[in-house]
Amino acid sequence: MLVRPRTFAGPKLWMCGVDTSVTPQEASAIAAIRGKHALVVDDSAAQRLVLAKNLERWGYHVVQAASGDAALQLCETTRFDLIVSDWMMPGMNGLDFCRAFRARAQDRYSYFILLTSKNDKSAVAEGLNVGADDFLSKPVSTPELRARIFAGERLLAMERQVKARNDELHAALRKLQALYDAVDRDLMEARKLQQSLIRDRFHDFGGSQLSLMLHSSGHVGGDMVGTFPINAQRVGIYSLDVSGHGVAAALLGARIGGMFGGAQSQNIALSRNHMTGQMDAVAPHDVAARMNTLMLQEIDTEAYLTIAYADLDLSTGRLSMVQAGHPHPVIQRRDGGVEYLGEGGLPIGLLEEAEYSSFEAELRPGDRLFLYSDGITECANAAGDEFGESGLSDLFTELRKLRGLSFLDALKWGLAQWSGRDEFGDDISGALLEFSAYRPSAPPKQRYYRGQPMND
Repeated sequence: MLVRPRTFAGPKLWMCGVDTSVTPQEASAIAAIRGKHALVVDDSAAQRLVLAKNLERWGYHVVQAASGDAALQLCETTRFDLIVSDWMMPGMNGLDFCRAFRARAQDRYSYFILLTSKNDKSAVAEGLNVGADDFLSKPVSTPELRARIFAGERLLAMERQVKARNDELHAALRKLQALYDAVDRDLMEARKLQQSLIRDRFHDFGGSQLSLMLHSSGHVGGDMVGTFPINAQRVGIYSLDVSGHGVAAALLGARIGGMFGGAQSQNIALSRNHMTGQMDAVAPHDVAARMNTLMLQEIDTEAYLTIAYADLDLSTGRLSMVQAGHPHPVIQRRDGGVEYLGEGGLPIGLLEEAEYSSFEAELRPGDRLFLYSDGITECANAAGDEFGESGLSDLFTELRKLRGLSFLDALKWGLAQWSGRDEFGDDISGALLEFSAYRPSAPPKQRYYRGQPMND
């Protein structure tokens, strides 16, 4: 309610009396905002005094400023939760002060109330546009001021809660990022280890050369390619693909790949001949059967794998092979013709009763054999079309003059051009054997008896 004008040292103005009553609801609000800071800006000392007294009774620590310029300087050193500013002041007025205040970088929000005698909507819109949150008409009604401030406190409380929750989320994200970075570093090391399993990407067998390619779609993958010696004239070459992607597939792929490497006595494709005591090759279809039994009975996993395995006699070009769910092996003949071998076969590790069959082929000088994973033929372009065997045949024809690792690099580049991206949706791998010439047969080893040579 308005009362008669009181006389102050400053100019006369109409004000409401200072409210001294505090309800339980107000007490709760005061407790919630205890320790908060308010800034009162007015060129009238009397107006500042009345506003400050009310704010102090409502739990605020109040700082006063007689102009917009002085208020802006205070804001440089003090963070205020609430600002109550007159609009019309000499120098920087309340509107300009609000605009300058909002332009400052702030780590949390401050509620800004403008006091004005203006009643037109354009003035209110102008104030809102520069950043004011609320308006009070002069002369100020204490109950209305209290209600507007408490409404602002609710908004500030929600803003603080949101900020606190955001801070918690940012802290959680930082922890997750740290964990991700640690996992990423581990995966990078795992990638190096997986790549190191293929110690040599190029093998020269004298009359023939083997080049290997392994490219994971992520840090690590389930593909593996490699070779091992069977005897002086024969080599084993394999390409395998474990179902799935990532660490689990990579670990299983490394384990299976290890069965073809290391000591001959531990190689799943070799067995000791009881008559001669020497290591000899296991028939390719028996290699697949051994792996199937191992996957189902000893390796506790729901994963399965596909494989193409070749036993090559370098002295004759004779190939004995098995295909277990893997893409069809490719032979490109010397004249450029492309042939696909095998009839598919069942993957390894799906059915106990699975049966596998070996098949034969022959390489002649100038021919080349390619074993590869389905990441090549199933590579899709933007329209969803797969590269397929036709695309691979075209690429073999196009890259006919390239050899070894240069051919494999060009093949990978061709896939990238087809898919429209540098990274692929699946692992890609391949083993390229270029049969240049027959290797001369090694002479039989001389046998001795009591230090004397024996004649056969």
